[in-house]
Amino acid sequence: MNNKKIIGIVGGVGPYAGLDLVRKIFDQTIANIDQEHLSVALLSIPEEIEDRTLFLLGQTGVNPAYAISKVIRKLEEIGASVIGIPCNTAHSPRIFDVIIEELKKSNSCVKLINMINEVAEFIRGNYPLIRNIGLLCTTGAYKIRLYVNILEQMGINLILPDEVLKKTVHDAIYNPVFGIKAQSNPVTDTAKKKLLEAIRFLQNRGAEAIILGCTEISLAVTDKKIGKTVIIDPTLILARALIREVNPDKLKPLMNV
Repeated sequence: MNNKKIIGIVGGVGPYAGLDLVRKIFDQTIANIDQEHLSVALLSIPEEIEDRTLFLLGQTGVNPAYAISKVIRKLEEIGASVIGIPCNTAHSPRIFDVIIEELKKSNSCVKLINMINEVAEFIRGNYPLIRNIGLLCTTGAYKIRLYVNILEQMGINLILPDEVLKKTVHDAIYNPVFGIKAQSNPVTDTAKKKLLEAIRFLQNRGAEAIILGCTEISLAVTDKKIGKTVIIDPTLILARALIREVNPDKLKPLMNV
């Protein structure tokens, strides 16, 4: 193995979200031949990582942070130095802070990118005039106010679906028949329809932009804009942050912002 930096991806959270992050890393990299692409290692061990939403909702006492930190250490063993976790709820302090603690205990030297912070900086840098942003995410992310605190500190009004639509969005992700976790490729029309219903609700409430606050949602909603509403994809932002950290010269210019 050469001395070039390797991007490490924690897969399995969910599995297709990891694939989506890798694809977006390739899409955002300046490369004309195979050898000009960055080195990326994806390790997906889903059966060992507890569902993040179940943990945040108190439906399991198993903190997925411990399994995630083990995956990160395995990635480090094969040379990964910059790590991304394509899961919004994994960045809840109750999970993310424990991952950091576990890595410190093992004397890990990896740089772990915080996707939530990256999204906030992306909005600050690219949409400084936007003040009303809608959020779509799992019920676990709603409960722990993921994105709410950091965006409110920036003077942004975060618009959330009502209780009915929160369940609709969660169903679009988790339903065992038509949910994105059950059918990721292709995503079902039913899941897409439910997400678009929630997006229209947020638009009607004045959302100038909408954060796809679950990495599964970006598998279904691929538009950069819906009407006049900007669609903010945290997976794309994480992909660009990972490229920036290993080799900023390889990062494509951001288009259509």
